[in-house]
Amino acid sequence: MSATVAHAPTRWPLYRLMLRTLVTRGRLVALLALGAVGIAVGTALGSSVRGPALIDGVGQVEGHLVAGARLVNSFGLSLLVPVVALVLASAALGDPDEDGTLVYLWLRPVPRHRIVAAAAAASFTVAWPLVVVPLALTAIAVQGGSDLVVGTVASATVGLIAYTGIFTALGLVAKRALVWGLLYIFVWEGFVANAADSAARLAVRTYTRSILEGITGVPLRGAEISSPARWLVPVVVGAVALAFASWRLARRDIA
Repeated sequence: MSATVAHAPTRWPLYRLMLRTLVTRGRLVALLALGAVGIAVGTALGSSVRGPALIDGVGQVEGHLVAGARLVNSFGLSLLVPVVALVLASAALGDPDEDGTLVYLWLRPVPRHRIVAAAAAASFTVAWPLVVVPLALTAIAVQGGSDLVVGTVASATVGLIAYTGIFTALGLVAKRALVWGLLYIFVWEGFVANAADSAARLAVRTYTRSILEGITGVPLRGAEISSPARWLVPVVVGAVALAFASWRLARRDIA
């Protein structure tokens, strides 16, 4: 019990330290501007859609719902969610590692998994309102109904969990994590995963897209994951990535 009490006070200070590191004016302005683009497009789309839409020969579906689901998929799940997660999560441990300040945390008698957890929690805390709020407002602006809003919030949140874990680990183990992360987002998820079914199952976007499709009922290309895998796999991937980051931090030399 004494060990638990001794370590307990380190949780919130670590978390607050990570928050202060991540929240910079430049990052916030850039990421808020990216989210505002989606709201603007959603507003324009909501006012321009007329009548129902025919999807894949299945039947008539509310046009606003179809347009909104496709916008959330192409902009939100394919761009906003992964890019915001990458910018923040890769910096949570990556920036202190590069500027040499990570050594001061590493030398403290704190379990390594607690450092990684604080970094991921801080990243998720900052990223969630920057991602989910503008996407929810986008869904509302499109006038696609409650299913679109719920599907947007759920798919974006699950995707953010997975990407936060992946990119927190990437920021710790790779130099130029932003470059590698963008390659994953745009090359692997954007092209390779769309060309092969086996590769698609290694892309977070496939699972978030499947969640959106499952809730809205709008068929989306590349959304072949059934429930409950579409919900469980991204969460497990994020947790495994954080476990790997904790293991890596415990076994590396910080200089």
